[in-house]
Amino acid sequence: MTQTVYLVLADDLADWEYGHVAAQVNLQQFQVRPGRYEIRTVGLTLEPIRTLGGVRMLPDVALGDVSLDDAAMLVMPGGDGWESGSLAAFGKLARRFREAGKPVAAICGATVALAAEGLLDDVAHTSNFLEGLGSYGGAALYRDERVVRDGGVITAGGASALEWAREILAELEALSPATLQAWYEFNRDDTAEAFGKLVASVQE
Repeated sequence: MTQTVYLVLADDLADWEYGHVAAQVNLQQFQVRPGRYEIRTVGLTLEPIRTLGGVRMLPDVALGDVSLDDAAMLVMPGGDGWESGSLAAFGKLARRFREAGKPVAAICGATVALAAEGLLDDVAHTSNFLEGLGSYGGAALYRDERVVRDGGVITAGGASALEWAREILAELEALSPATLQAWYEFNRDDTAEAFGKLVASVQE
């Protein structure tokens, strides 16, 4: 059965933060089990949103219609709006995922919604900076690292989209460990040697 990775869309979405995730979940050539996952976008409503880069995007489903039955993960890119509380409904959606034992991933401002819902109170996590998460119960578990994956919760700062994608793919077990490491090294280093390692990893 194909499982759905839900990708949150909201106005002023940070365009640079979700690209690696969406592409590698949707592309098949490097995956352990092609066809296991599909990306579906979720908005507060079905109305189009406009990203920080000015791109108009149309959600596949409205927040109220998200089904957890076939859900594999909730992916929450950052952008403007999270600190204002106007996107708090996505934090409540993340709580539904966690209560159902499903992983969630948030980067940049979207981590604020997880903190506000108490979803960072008992897992190690990171963000852009600790003070940006406001007053919450998990401050002692904050880590000043590019990305943190703990207990089904993946968090990162806004400049760490590649590392965030790596941990999301690891949580989903979408790529073999060897292919995932080679994929990361290729995107990080952009060398012929790294590309050769990536190709070889899927031929073994």
